[in-house]
Amino acid sequence: MDTVIGIIGGSGIYDIDGLSDATWVDVESPWGAPSDHVLIGKVSGVKMAFLPRHGRGHVHAPSDIPYRANIDVLKRLGVTDVISVSACGSFQEKMAPGDFVIVDQFIDRTVARPKSFFGSGCVAHVGFAHPTCPRLSEACAKSARAAGVTVHDGGTYLAMEGPQFSTLAESRMYRDQWGAHVIGMTNMPEAKLAREAELCYASVAMVTDYDCWHPDHNEVDVAQVIATLTGNGDKAKRMVAGLPGLLGRTRAPCPHGCDRALDMAIMTAPDQRDPALLTKLDVIAARVL
Repeated sequence: MDTVIGIIGGSGIYDIDGLSDATWVDVESPWGAPSDHVLIGKVSGVKMAFLPRHGRGHVHAPSDIPYRANIDVLKRLGVTDVISVSACGSFQEKMAPGDFVIVDQFIDRTVARPKSFFGSGCVAHVGFAHPTCPRLSEACAKSARAAGVTVHDGGTYLAMEGPQFSTLAESRMYRDQWGAHVIGMTNMPEAKLAREAELCYASVAMVTDYDCWHPDHNEVDVAQVIATLTGNGDKAKRMVAGLPGLLGRTRAPCPHGCDRALDMAIMTAPDQRDPALLTKLDVIAARVL
């Protein structure tokens, strides 16, 4: 199998430099329209697909992002490995603005978003104890360090609904009682859907601020966040450029089983499955259906 790297770019990242034969393509999905067209091309001979999570011009709020369509169109394009790059706030002094955190756990506090491709007519339960792919996360960390970024290996991402930022009470609770490291609004249900689609998924959280828990930062300063986003975007693009050399052109099966997540997941008996839902799952679950 060929490696095809999918990049989902968050706030401040609406394109990727260095793609050869770069073309924006419109990919249809039975789950609706994705956030935007997808930019496809190659870097160092490795195929790559880039999707701006909020759309070019930042038109989609976190709760309105078409997460299912986004993952579906990447799967349709043959993507094997998905890297989420997103802005976040930090709950840890050492994780400073400008740093990257390689997320390995999530706390999902979102409530208003469809979180699964499956449902009545085809019920499935995938394992999610380890929500990111260690192999892919390691490659992101190596590439980011090679690009001169301060990188923190491992961290818990608190996914909030938004679009408002945290209250001080919430920020303190997430930090002091729940032990979260960073906070953002977009990695859920994205990571869950990637697992259902049997795609390896890594999350690179780019720190822009200290949320509002920090005594020297009483609230999120949007102007400062935007300034930090610009610098983080340049770092992210350098990180992405280094990934093909680490992942290689040929894709072996994932040693952690991300690409086999549906092996024992589907519970609904074959004769009870909804044909309409199966049609929508034509790419997501084709391997097992």
